[in-house]
Amino acid sequence: MPDAPWYRQLTRYHWIVLLVSSAGWLLDCMDQQIFGLARRPAILELLHVRPGDLAMSGKVTEYAGYATMMFMIGWAVGGVFFGILGDRVGRVKTMMLSVLCYSAFTGLSVFSTGVWDFSAYRFLTGLGVGGQFAVGVALVAEVLPASARPFALGALQSCSAAGNVLAAIIGIVLGNLEQAHVISSSWRVMFIVGALPALLVVIIMRKLHEPEQWVKEKAEHRHKLGSMSELFSDPRWRRNALVGFALAFAGVVGLWGIGYFSYDLLSSVLDKYFRAQGLPENVIAGKKTIWTGITSLVQNSGAFLGVYAFTYFTQRTSRRLAFAIAFVMSMLATAFLFWRLNTFSDVFWMPPLMGFFQLALYAGYAIYFPELFPTRLRSTGTSFCYNVGRGVAAVGPVGLGLLTSRVYAGSAEPLRYAGITMCLVFLIGLAVLPWAPETKGQPLPE
Repeated sequence: MPDAPWYRQLTRYHWIVLLVSSAGWLLDCMDQQIFGLARRPAILELLHVRPGDLAMSGKVTEYAGYATMMFMIGWAVGGVFFGILGDRVGRVKTMMLSVLCYSAFTGLSVFSTGVWDFSAYRFLTGLGVGGQFAVGVALVAEVLPASARPFALGALQSCSAAGNVLAAIIGIVLGNLEQAHVISSSWRVMFIVGALPALLVVIIMRKLHEPEQWVKEKAEHRHKLGSMSELFSDPRWRRNALVGFALAFAGVVGLWGIGYFSYDLLSSVLDKYFRAQGLPENVIAGKKTIWTGITSLVQNSGAFLGVYAFTYFTQRTSRRLAFAIAFVMSMLATAFLFWRLNTFSDVFWMPPLMGFFQLALYAGYAIYFPELFPTRLRSTGTSFCYNVGRGVAAVGPVGLGLLTSRVYAGSAEPLRYAGITMCLVFLIGLAVLPWAPETKGQPLPE
């Protein structure tokens, strides 16, 4: 039924694969977003900084950058390891191991007593978080019909926004409980909730089996599956890996090195707004947690729409054109937010606009990266693009932190200037597109 809507082409097992892979990615992204929401409150508590202490704001941003860097390095290391493992031992087994890893170490983050052991737990969590994307998109790409593949992968990527929304709702609920003095440290409870995805492992083990393509490749190319040397010795796969790496680097720095620090900018805006109302410190802290969650919710609602917009736009035009527009608009929307987010009402439209374009890029990664590599290297190549790009992009949060605390330290609001400066990174993704192969309408390479 190639002319039928993509969702009508799926069998019961196709839906199981898509739903379980999407659930794994949703919970993975929930874990990431929980870190984004909990990072500043955690650093404030672990550094023993009083909320509203403007003299320490640069130091808090700097240490938040270090913690984010450690998380992203762990993500890169674990992503490459699990990506290779996905080609060598199977997509399903690797997915199970990665979920167990990120769930366990998220839970252990609760026991942090200082910024460095907190950062160490984030590194270990990142090991598991990095493994989920590559094996999930490889499994969906290989099992579902070719005509349904781009739409299914776009749907899978949209679950990243859904996971972020779920984390935002958790943040809002816990912020209300903190404000009511039911709990004293909402960020620690957030990490307990983030440990729950381990339950998904039971479903993965019972419902899924390895794709026929992978089973056949394992029998025929036993010594070549997941070979990093083959990935870089073959000119075609090497070019695709380097292009994918550059595309991912730009988008990951844009989101993790700039976009997620919009919550820190928001914190200062909310501080001014609530202090002007004469509210006590404990009430302000609770309200900020709640409104940070609400901002995440509206931002990721925009992101959800952006993922679907990219998915359908790239099917009507081309992969390269869709990426080009997304990179340009991400740069403009992100810079605009850091420049103009000043009032409480701005929360309702600037973050969704930024989220729309930034997460549109991630739909491109989910659709495009599996189309660049053969079955025996699909998980390895996808993981290299996404996770090595993320590892190098770990300098982004530190760069923004240092720009804030040192380069622009004399400015009234240094984070604004740091964020705008960092937006130039989107031009890197735009610059490599002439070397990116066009894969729309092409079968998966073998």
